[in-house]
Amino acid sequence: MMKKNHSKIPGGQLFPLCLGLLLCTALSAQNPRYVDPALDAQNLPTSGGGLGAGGSDGQIIRFRNWSSLYPTREIRAGNYTLALPRNEQDFSDFRYTVNDERFSLDEFMVRNHVAGLVIVKDGEIKLERYGLGNNEDSLWVSYSMAKSATSMLMGAAIQDGYINSVDDKVTDYLPQLKGSSYGQASLRNVLQMASGVQWNEDYVDPNSDVATYPSRNVMELFRFLGNKPQVAEPGEVFNYNTGETDLVGAIVRAAIGNNLATYLENKIWIPFGMEADANWAIHGTGGGERGGCCINANLRDYARLGLFAMNDGVLPDGTRVLPESWMADSTTPSQGSAGYGFLWWLQGDGTYRASGIYGQGIYISPEENLVIAVLSAWTTATGSEYSAHRNGLFEAIGDTLR
Repeated sequence: MMKKNHSKIPGGQLFPLCLGLLLCTALSAQNPRYVDPALDAQNLPTSGGGLGAGGSDGQIIRFRNWSSLYPTREIRAGNYTLALPRNEQDFSDFRYTVNDERFSLDEFMVRNHVAGLVIVKDGEIKLERYGLGNNEDSLWVSYSMAKSATSMLMGAAIQDGYINSVDDKVTDYLPQLKGSSYGQASLRNVLQMASGVQWNEDYVDPNSDVATYPSRNVMELFRFLGNKPQVAEPGEVFNYNTGETDLVGAIVRAAIGNNLATYLENKIWIPFGMEADANWAIHGTGGGERGGCCINANLRDYARLGLFAMNDGVLPDGTRVLPESWMADSTTPSQGSAGYGFLWWLQGDGTYRASGIYGQGIYISPEENLVIAVLSAWTTATGSEYSAHRNGLFEAIGDTLR
């Protein structure tokens, strides 16, 4: 492969030299954000955080130092690492299209505030890039990508016999919710975000449920959710609900009699061959893991998590961790939404994603044997322009490597 000419920005991060005046002009209009990780410890944010952290240096520091700011539980890696051989491709001429305008990979890295991007095709790394001061060792918060991991842990609990079926009732595992709006909801309903219980996930509303629910105390969480009114029959209406996926995590934890981090470590992290220790945010000191949020891992291990899903939950040695139909069921459209399965986003073309606010994503295309992991620090929790660029990039990468 031909070596690319590079120029450096602080911290040794590499960006290909601009290819022509127009590209240089476009990139110079928006300077790349950069925070030196060597200075993170002395600049840890002391206030603010969750929603509304976008655009500042503190956002970047927070996203890659979650365990220094919030209670977490360790996820340890083992001695075996799943190899991802490098067979890197030259992407200097790569372009993707948004609204009939073409953009380069460099422009995507800057426009979408990308901390890391890795492309794994046929088990080989085709491209690996970092920004914002990150490197291959940086941990970064998953936000809602953790939901898809929690979904797979429920599958593992079914495979292990801790849970009978997704048609069991929520109250079979969390009797505290008997008599509440969750009394008739099944595990399938909460996996598909279709319990019928009221919830407001508006990230810009400081009074929304997602901004105010008691995420740091699981018993308070049960009370908060249990007091919400039922506004639809279970299974009928999709309503995105992070609190409810924290509930899914609590169900798995109750069923297995252990912590989610420990279960993830023993079922996937060590045996599948993740390369680095990670951690998972918990409901306050000593509490259970947040099923809906905030695993902290490095870029390549997020890609390996996508490979595990794409491999149908089977380990490299052939051991099945997930039931045979689990990933097929997980990526089947639900009654309430054609675009959502068991805590996975569905694209309607056989591809599916784990997604988190501020631009976190794992894109999986089984047909193309392709996994793309991207970590970001968007300036807003969600954004149509950011999403359009990410969607355009994913589609163009698939076309380029096909």
